[in-house]
Amino acid sequence: MTETMLIDAHQHYWNPARGDYFWMPKGDPVLDRIYMPHHLDPQLKAAGIEKTVLVQAAPTVNETEFMLGIADASASVAKVVGWVDFENRDDLRHLERLKAHPKFAGVRPMIQDIADTDWMLRPDIRWAFDALVDLDLTFDALGFSRHLANFLTVFQRHPKLRVVVDHCMKPQIRDNGTAKDEFKFWSEGMGRIARETQACCKFSALVTEDVQAWSTERLLPYAEFVLEAFGPDRVMWGSDWPVCRLRCEHGEWLASARELTHGLSHTDRARIFGGTAARFYGIG
Repeated sequence: MTETMLIDAHQHYWNPARGDYFWMPKGDPVLDRIYMPHHLDPQLKAAGIEKTVLVQAAPTVNETEFMLGIADASASVAKVVGWVDFENRDDLRHLERLKAHPKFAGVRPMIQDIADTDWMLRPDIRWAFDALVDLDLTFDALGFSRHLANFLTVFQRHPKLRVVVDHCMKPQIRDNGTAKDEFKFWSEGMGRIARETQACCKFSALVTEDVQAWSTERLLPYAEFVLEAFGPDRVMWGSDWPVCRLRCEHGEWLASARELTHGLSHTDRARIFGGTAARFYGIG
């Protein structure tokens, strides 16, 4: 990889007809439709983005196989973040098998959709974190501010786990009534993870945590905090396409992210928009 290669560190492809996207609102005009590489490739080309990280959107191993098939046929997909059942120790066999695929990077349990905030602390799922360390696979941490303390516990229990926090842990920017309290709670939790662990952070999905009339200015305090707390060498930009289309198109969020980082050096911006993801996911 060159220092100037641009990488979208978080995007999705899916076909709702597969039947395992249980979170997806049926009939949603933006989400409930097929998204495949030929839909995104023109936007990647326009932005000069050479590689992407394709991330799971369904809690099934079958979807992971589906994504790896897409990756095999798509030069732009550099790595795949899949899923295994942390509640089933027998899924260790899937991790061991999937690791052999050159584009398989690691996994992401859909913790944001699990009602039990303490799920990740359950003794019966600890095997999965141990296995990710043993196999040198990555862990994408998906959740909300309420999960920050427990994620910190998990990360400290497993200091060798290669972790990236997805979507800045989804601060609820849209909630104007409690925005100050949310920012304080979120920033304190994120600050501890930044200071006390080696976790990276995905600079992604802020637009979809804001209102429809989002603005770069409204996102600025959150972006500034993440960039300061983690530093450019631990921050990677991602589009979260097509979910970002709930608020804007791929290029609009990329333009906003560039504006939010305009005060940084060329070297630091190169890390955020490519270098950090390349190092973390082993791209190149």
